[in-house]
Amino acid sequence: MYIIKDLYLHSIYYRKNNKKTMDFSLTEEHIMIRDAARDFAQTELLPGVIERDNTQTFPKELVRKMGDLGFMGIMVDPKYGGSGMDAISYVLIMEELSKIDASASVMVSVNNSLVCYGLEAFGTEEQKQKYLTKVATGEQIGAFCLSEPEAGSDATSQKTTAIDKGDHYVINGTKNWITNGGRADVYLVIAQTDKEKGHKGINAFIVEKGTPGFDIGPKEDKLGIRGSDTHTLQFNDVKVPKENRIGEDGFGFKFAMKTLSGGRIGIASQALGIAAGAYELALKYSKERKAFGTEICNHQAIAFKLADMHTEIEAARMLVMKAAWDKDQGNNYDMSSAMAKLYASKVAMEQTVEAVQIHGGNGFVKEYHVERLMRDAKITQIYEGTSEIQKIVISRGVIRD
Repeated sequence: MYIIKDLYLHSIYYRKNNKKTMDFSLTEEHIMIRDAARDFAQTELLPGVIERDNTQTFPKELVRKMGDLGFMGIMVDPKYGGSGMDAISYVLIMEELSKIDASASVMVSVNNSLVCYGLEAFGTEEQKQKYLTKVATGEQIGAFCLSEPEAGSDATSQKTTAIDKGDHYVINGTKNWITNGGRADVYLVIAQTDKEKGHKGINAFIVEKGTPGFDIGPKEDKLGIRGSDTHTLQFNDVKVPKENRIGEDGFGFKFAMKTLSGGRIGIASQALGIAAGAYELALKYSKERKAFGTEICNHQAIAFKLADMHTEIEAARMLVMKAAWDKDQGNNYDMSSAMAKLYASKVAMEQTVEAVQIHGGNGFVKEYHVERLMRDAKITQIYEGTSEIQKIVISRGVIRD
């Protein structure tokens, strides 16, 4: 029913080496991809989304279906099992999924932006054949392990160590707030090999689930994205073969930073989707709910809220699309992705609050969905770089220019 991957592969309309001016209109193929993602979200994700939030679960069956659609390896080269789409397609898919279930979309974002991209851009051919081909199809799920109890925003202060033992490394330490932490099969782990070298002594490693000494802690009980699997991970004398290091010795910090730039596009599009989903619900409700003899959308207090929401969301959409366009064109997108994430996450938080307000008392109960969207929105200002970190990235770009 949803042959999105085949549709794209049989309609090659975008060529990476063909630079062209920015166009605000979507292509026919982009529209079909967006509509397919919207259809999947409405028919597959929506029916059980409240229950998944309550029980903090995300069914394996839905992960499999997203893999079948090509959602788990959206931008990966088809020779590695991916869909071969562009970043604009990625944003469109992420937005539609996020309108309904941000727990589903964050799984897609981590798998695509952090794991698939990291392996495809910086992994060896052997690593791509062994791991990327399975992660890109959704046969396996990936996790990105950077954050630690004492090294969140300050990623240079890694306490997890990876000691070089000749033909292998021995990893010890703790990673926390790891999305897909309990259900992933492949983990990209950032660890300190030589503390004296600072950030140049950090490396990135591929660790497989089930490796002796690798333990998964309890699931976190979170405010939002409760269907997403978030865990603390423990590494106790975990042996990792030398061939599982990604890049040259000391490349780990650069690997993390380069990967996170693309990840910010994913989270920005997630924030955009959360905001847009809340707005659509608020608009619909305002046309149905009556007060003082007319639908509440006819009262200026509500009409002006809707006008502000629509404007803010469209502005966020332009920033997100610009960051995706920069990536597709081969431009540096560090700054544009940071601006997109900073602004879209702000819009998500503010406009979900407004959506609850428009719903009044109904907005405070789960049945109307907007309270969940409001809870989900907050994390977009925190993970894959807090809003404060985005301002550091942006300000450095401004000063450098």
